[in-house]
Amino acid sequence: MANEVLINVGAGETRVAVVGDGRLEEIYIERTAGMGEGEGGGRAGHSVLSNIVLGRVQRVLPAMQAAFVDIGLERAGFLGAKEARCLADLPGFGEGLPPITDCVREGEAILTQVIKDPIGDKGARLSANVTIAGRLLILVPNQRGVALSRRIEDEAERERLSRIVSGFAEAEGTLKTAGYIVRTVAIGAGEAELREDAERLAVSWAELEEKRRTARVPSTIFCDLDPVARALRDCVGLETDAVIIDDAAALEEARAYCAEAMPEVLPRLHLHEGGDLFEAKGVEAELEALLHPRVALACGGWITIEGTEALVAIDVNSGSFTASSGLEETSFRINQDAAAEIGRQLRLRAIGGLVVIDFIHQGDPENVARVLQTLALSLGKDRVPTQISPMSEFGLVELTRKRVRDPISKFLTEPVRGLLSGGRIKTVATVANEFLRRIEAEARANPGRTMNCTAHPAVASWISDEPVLLKRLRERIGARFRIQAREGWPRDRFEVSVEAPRTASVPAAQ
Repeated sequence: MANEVLINVGAGETRVAVVGDGRLEEIYIERTAGMGEGEGGGRAGHSVLSNIVLGRVQRVLPAMQAAFVDIGLERAGFLGAKEARCLADLPGFGEGLPPITDCVREGEAILTQVIKDPIGDKGARLSANVTIAGRLLILVPNQRGVALSRRIEDEAERERLSRIVSGFAEAEGTLKTAGYIVRTVAIGAGEAELREDAERLAVSWAELEEKRRTARVPSTIFCDLDPVARALRDCVGLETDAVIIDDAAALEEARAYCAEAMPEVLPRLHLHEGGDLFEAKGVEAELEALLHPRVALACGGWITIEGTEALVAIDVNSGSFTASSGLEETSFRINQDAAAEIGRQLRLRAIGGLVVIDFIHQGDPENVARVLQTLALSLGKDRVPTQISPMSEFGLVELTRKRVRDPISKFLTEPVRGLLSGGRIKTVATVANEFLRRIEAEARANPGRTMNCTAHPAVASWISDEPVLLKRLRERIGARFRIQAREGWPRDRFEVSVEAPRTASVPAAQ
């Protein structure tokens, strides 16, 4: 089956799904509403992830090995010593962390990059080791040399890519002041393509340096690509058969980006017409399933994924499956299916930190090794670094996965308060975006008709209080609409009704 990248563009958020052989493999959601008004010079209504900001150090906390930096948002950003060590001019310090006081000083203006969006009452997470990502390469101004993605596994290809990039970078003198990371998508790329990408990155860095010289503090001096172009840059590879976009304007933007950065992808860009792209491809149902703890396995068993403050626990259950050859074979078959699925679920759910897996007990060491190998292969598809421990005598496997964004359950839902506390409910923003998609769907089905849209008061307010969002919705649907609040409705209930067309009056017969 085809490998596709599906891009669903709505008034309030952009969603990107990577589908391989008919299965959802990756999902990314970026809210383009409810994210502030572009404080500090950033793009209004967008995530600030990967933005490069000229900020000012507010406080240095030696006991925490961290500093708080004003980056123009409501809350100061958090800069740890690990992310600030590139600012310490301490040659020979070794691999350990320098004191934060050797990296930054209060009142100092420093260049930082957002590596995690602000969430709730927490400010953005920052790094002083700024990078600019291109299609094939990543420019790292504070790092010398050429590094390669760990997902480039073929040694001959690693040697070829390293030789090409090192060759032109040394000839141009780039490696005296900066370095490169070669991305996985560069596999098979020629010198001309790599050199062109490096030249584009050099232009971007020169523009950034120019802005830095005249910018006020704090201010955003570099924004990453918009969600559609970023999806093309980061998710489309040689194995991608098609990129399907359900918005004509976004498709034109995609074509413009591809014409400049990746012309070979242009023939693979397609417009989806006639309804919800995610519904048509079955992604909507899979996305909803990610909010539930139980995941069914093909063999008849299941895994249960439960998060706590300290770790995420995954339990493997045999369910209805029983192998005719006995208990050991039953345990092995279920554990194999579970190990293959766990890597996919960690990616889709964006789970990070410590994960403990309780496999069904196996007595055969060879079977244990095969299950761990399957788990390693499943995790090997991940863009995010992971580490796996051996299986304990109790059948437990510990692994860590780097936290790069909030788990999807935390992004889309929040704890229930009150009498039903203990469960989770979709956030106002999540329901509001579902509501917006319904409004757009009804507008497509009833062009030019006025729509009456009713929702829970918090959901109605979330939309009505966003003038940029309302303007974007009007432009997208090309019709009149009214958003009304209904007291007493549950948060996840909403309705869209279409007014009947007015009929012309017929003059009376003479």
